[in-house]
Amino acid sequence: MKLLRYGAPGSEKPGILDADGKVRSLEGHVDDFAGESLSDESFARIATLNIAELPVVSPERLGPCVAGVGKIVCIGLNYADHAAESGMELPPEPVMFMKATSSISGPNDNVLIPRDSVKSDWEVELGVIIGKHAKYVDEANALDHVAGYCVINDLSEREFQVERSGQWVKGKSCDTFAPLGPWLVTRDEVADPQNLKMWLTVDDHKYQDSSTAQMHFGVAHLISYLSRFMSLHPGDVISTGTPPGVGLGQDPPTYLKPGQTMRLGIDGLGEQQQVTFADV
Repeated sequence: MKLLRYGAPGSEKPGILDADGKVRSLEGHVDDFAGESLSDESFARIATLNIAELPVVSPERLGPCVAGVGKIVCIGLNYADHAAESGMELPPEPVMFMKATSSISGPNDNVLIPRDSVKSDWEVELGVIIGKHAKYVDEANALDHVAGYCVINDLSEREFQVERSGQWVKGKSCDTFAPLGPWLVTRDEVADPQNLKMWLTVDDHKYQDSSTAQMHFGVAHLISYLSRFMSLHPGDVISTGTPPGVGLGQDPPTYLKPGQTMRLGIDGLGEQQQVTFADV
């Protein structure tokens, strides 16, 4: 299933994409896609509905595809070519950092380039949405804890991230720096999360063109690894790293400016589009 949330920020309603690409309302069947509503049991109940009988809606806006996110855990340097373009070694264990949940936005919402930014950058990533509590999970069972997958643009301000001391969090957590969606695609529709093509363009120039097959640490390993250090709860999001082609890696480095359009997508998970504006 391709599940989504639509409506004004803070007032989103649950919906589902039908076989013809129409958005249909799930009001009255699920409160929202958050917490326990992301469980296998909840999805099984939705799967019994006759989708063709649900009301068709024409939303002006899609919201983030999951609500009530407790934490966004990000993985750095998870593609060898991206580590190389960043001038860093491929790590022996996953590089883990957090992104503030206040950075979450809809998949097509405007992106705000933060005040004093000189190096705002793009990163298409596979998002993993947790559906079942995970703690000390074996890799063999890790994917059973996944509710579904989505597209994430893990936007980054490189000067804030690398040159301003401290950890990476402040370069990753600016408002609108985590567009999620358009859909939460349930895990039964993703046969292999390690075989998904992914891409990103800025003003129609393709900068990123790769596949999750190139990940250094795969999704199952990441869930198992993270669960050794923290509990993962329903609604938590893992952003699994970006392939090469970010602005930092261009010659010369190329960064976002107001008035540009980013488009990005992952096979089977949909596409996003954002226009950049200065955050004044």
